[in-house]
Amino acid sequence: MDVKSAGRTVDLFETFARSRAPLSLSELARALGVPQSSCFNLVRALEGRGYLYSLGEKRRLYPTRRLFEVASAIAGSEPLVARVEGVLAALREATRETVILGTRRGDSAIYLAVVEGPQTVRYTAEVGAQKPLHSSAIGKALLSALDPLQLKESVERLPLPAMTAATITDPALLLAELEKSARRGFAETKGENIADVSAIAKAVGIGGQLYAIAVAGPMHRMAAQGPAHLAALVEACGRVGEGR
Repeated sequence: MDVKSAGRTVDLFETFARSRAPLSLSELARALGVPQSSCFNLVRALEGRGYLYSLGEKRRLYPTRRLFEVASAIAGSEPLVARVEGVLAALREATRETVILGTRRGDSAIYLAVVEGPQTVRYTAEVGAQKPLHSSAIGKALLSALDPLQLKESVERLPLPAMTAATITDPALLLAELEKSARRGFAETKGENIADVSAIAKAVGIGGQLYAIAVAGPMHRMAAQGPAHLAALVEACGRVGEGR
């Protein structure tokens, strides 16, 4: 399977996740933005592997539970999340805000685990989401864990788009902010990635790899509970690895 086909396969399943209903071949083709013939070939291949089935006279399509079973088997054996999920859940209960585990992927921070807060108004995120390093708390924590030379080189090379009006887009200002984060041992954002959302994050080494754990929520709650949330975050990082 080539890269384009792999991408279309992922897009197909994400389309079903959004629709949450059976779709016809023509509806799938429109959603994927591909010719119906190309969509037919993809659907036929997935049907042959047991990932899709058709129902009704109009042969509308829907995924079988095979994908769920495969994903569950993978998730159930995932060593990193299994090691930290209890700590993330405990941190969420201690702060009552959304807790995220992430790492670096190129010029982005990628979310590996998300435990959403229990409150009605909360920060929401999806596993697999990718955020800019310079505007996300996890990204800033990962950058601030670099040695001074690597940090300077990274800041000079990174694109620094303005995600909100509060995003730091000046390389010198960002470098100063990250150096401050390195000295105090944690990073924070205040509406820099999503307006009205604040987060604190701390880098942590797990199994020889660098990750970061973040606590994120509405700015007014994070400001009021900042010291307590930071103490809980530091304790959580100490439980799962070597904090940075």
